[in-house]
Amino acid sequence: MNTSHAPEFDQHGISDKDFQRLSEFIYAQCGIMMPPAKKTMLTARIQKRLRLVGMHSFKEYIDWVLNPDESGEELIQFIDIVTTNKTDFFREPAHFEYLAQNALPELIKTAGAGVRRELMVWSAGCSTGEEPYTLAMVLKEFAQHYPGINFRAKILATDISSRVLRTASNAVYDLEKVSPIPLGLKRKYLLKSKDPTKRLVRVTPELRSMVNFRRLNFMDGEFGLRERMDVIFCRNVIIYFDRPTQERLINKFCRYLSPGGFLFVGHSETLNNLKVPVVQAAPTIYRMPG
Repeated sequence: MNTSHAPEFDQHGISDKDFQRLSEFIYAQCGIMMPPAKKTMLTARIQKRLRLVGMHSFKEYIDWVLNPDESGEELIQFIDIVTTNKTDFFREPAHFEYLAQNALPELIKTAGAGVRRELMVWSAGCSTGEEPYTLAMVLKEFAQHYPGINFRAKILATDISSRVLRTASNAVYDLEKVSPIPLGLKRKYLLKSKDPTKRLVRVTPELRSMVNFRRLNFMDGEFGLRERMDVIFCRNVIIYFDRPTQERLINKFCRYLSPGGFLFVGHSETLNNLKVPVVQAAPTIYRMPG
């Protein structure tokens, strides 16, 4: 596909017709709404991809991606470039406080989760790994406060983007990225690079071993999870979906949520007016009855 000379780009950008084709395809594949206001952003992201694959026109690239017989690996690359990945360590910290102070003691008391059996936590839409590793720190700290109970937990972390999952699995972050982590936790759970010129840290093996990463598309009919979850974090994800898609997705999550389990959504998200079986336990925190 590469050409020997630098491609001269189609200066007209994506036509309205091709943008419509793309937005319908993205909605069908990922459930993500792509209104006309996103056309400039999508054009810029596809233009970078054109350079890499050596193509000259947006139409040529779009025809390629939308052809299931030809796109192959490129389809995964395309989904990577259209999905937004913004995340931070300890983002929306009130959720982690509620988890440690309210949800975990309640799950131990009512279900023996973490004591009689492993506590199961799912970071759904985990992006580059900051959320699942934050969860791992919170769970480790909780366990250390109650050494007599031998608390055990596992975290499943999923995302549609293979690219962000590679970053998450590597667990290497620059120093600016880890600034929200409290100093005491940095000392415990982050390893500095052996090369002093590199401003990099890596999450410790004990935390990495708690997290299992896998690729998962929320639009798949079945998620194929073997176990029920006690806690699901799906934050700042459903804002990209329309209401019918939100309702379908939350109901799918609820099929994997244990009775009495907790579902955390983002600070700007609400499940009000959705027909879902969970009830509100606190702002942006819901619980499965039972």
